[in-house]
Amino acid sequence: MNAGGNGGWARVRAGAASVMILAMGLSGGAAVSRTPETPEGRAAAYLDRIADSPPRLRLFLQAMPKGGDLHNHAGGAIYAEDMLRWAAADGLCLSTEPVGVAPPPCDAPGRVAAAGLERDYPRYAGFIDGFSTRGHEAGTGDPRVTGYDRFFSTFAAFWPIAARHGGQVIALARQQAAADGVSYAELSTGSVATQPLLAKIGEGDVRDLAALYDRIAPELPGAVQATRAEYDRYDAEVAAIDGCATATPKPSCATEIRYQYAAIRTRPPVQVFAELALGFALVQADPRFVAVNIVAPEHDPVAIRDYALHMRMLRFLKQRYPAVPLSLHAGELTLGLVPPRDLAFHIHDAVEVAGAKRIGHGVDIAYETDARALLARMARDRVAVEINLTSNAVILGVKGRDHPLSLYRQAGVPVVLSTDDEGVSRSDMTNEYLRAVTEQKLRYPDLKQMARDSLHYAFLPGASLWQDRAGGPRVAACRDLASDSCRAFTATHAKARLEARLERDFDRFERQSFD
Repeated sequence: MNAGGNGGWARVRAGAASVMILAMGLSGGAAVSRTPETPEGRAAAYLDRIADSPPRLRLFLQAMPKGGDLHNHAGGAIYAEDMLRWAAADGLCLSTEPVGVAPPPCDAPGRVAAAGLERDYPRYAGFIDGFSTRGHEAGTGDPRVTGYDRFFSTFAAFWPIAARHGGQVIALARQQAAADGVSYAELSTGSVATQPLLAKIGEGDVRDLAALYDRIAPELPGAVQATRAEYDRYDAEVAAIDGCATATPKPSCATEIRYQYAAIRTRPPVQVFAELALGFALVQADPRFVAVNIVAPEHDPVAIRDYALHMRMLRFLKQRYPAVPLSLHAGELTLGLVPPRDLAFHIHDAVEVAGAKRIGHGVDIAYETDARALLARMARDRVAVEINLTSNAVILGVKGRDHPLSLYRQAGVPVVLSTDDEGVSRSDMTNEYLRAVTEQKLRYPDLKQMARDSLHYAFLPGASLWQDRAGGPRVAACRDLASDSCRAFTATHAKARLEARLERDFDRFERQSFD
């Protein structure tokens, strides 16, 4: 922690000051003002007045445009009630201990039919709790079961149901995003097409990654083709569910979805490498897939053992696919969950070794070796952090003043709010914004900046609406968002198109009467 000393911390503060100056500058010819005489100022003043009233705050924030959700696990976004509805429609049997899907017959001891379960409320409620962390923050549930154990156990319980309903999973995730004023989401997903690849690869030596890649490479085109076909079916189903080609499409049709391909870090190393290789090849081949990620409990003993190896794998593949972005789960840890030595390098290695452009969670930043220098690097290179307030509170018990959100912001590191697994955590994006106000003491200009940043740091193709930082001067073609030049510019740049839409949404939102 001493390398860099006070000079390192001074650089962090200087970076933060620069960000503040830019954020308070001109926005494409329109001043960013916090005075009550402007629509933005009136919105900010109203939030200040209601900040201690969660019900009023909820109404305000529900309607606020929120840009993108960059950290959203598709399966974990689904509420338990929907899982049980699907299980009933599929005629599945459920086990009561442990909670999950079971083979027939459904009337065997410890089993129950999903169909009709809603008529037995105590059992129904037990499955809701088993498929989620409902009530955990309020202290309900077995006190001997930790938040992280309860959270991660849910996936094994409900995944056999969700896996049968891929299109419906994506449709529900998009509908919830739209209901929360989210215009873009990057869903972290996988593929059933991975299984034949993993079965064929089996086990093997990971000491020579080049030789291993040469063995895997011939299998990648077929796996990529199968995965693309799988998502063609999902996307068609989503469009049909939402009626996007009809005269009365659901509002969710206007929310754009892209995918991150996520490898499972707790699998055997050869299989993790094969998944990562497929992810890189898929992102290169299909514009719907915008990034590679790596998921599963970071504190799992296999994940801890192989963490450095995974980062080297990512670096190896990044050298072969340099245009493929990485958003990596790193630092979803805290003191006591793992030994201090395992808190010292995860975010650093994700940035410095693997080359991540975004970090998911980043909770253990204060425990990283030379954290000040790392913060300065992330601020300088604009490595954004995806902040998941509810998830971090439930899984790690880190919230309020203990959360590093303020540390990142002070250092000038870009931060965005995201949902992580809103169905499992029984939350939504509006609640993440509400927690940012009530627990982190953020105010309207802070929230607006994070909403803008959520699109600016999204892995969307094309140029940004902004010359440099979101909220600063706009590109010359879009000084006037209604101009022909801006329409032409946004027609060819997906990122600018969604950013311009967000600015128009903010204009409408801020011009309403809040009182």
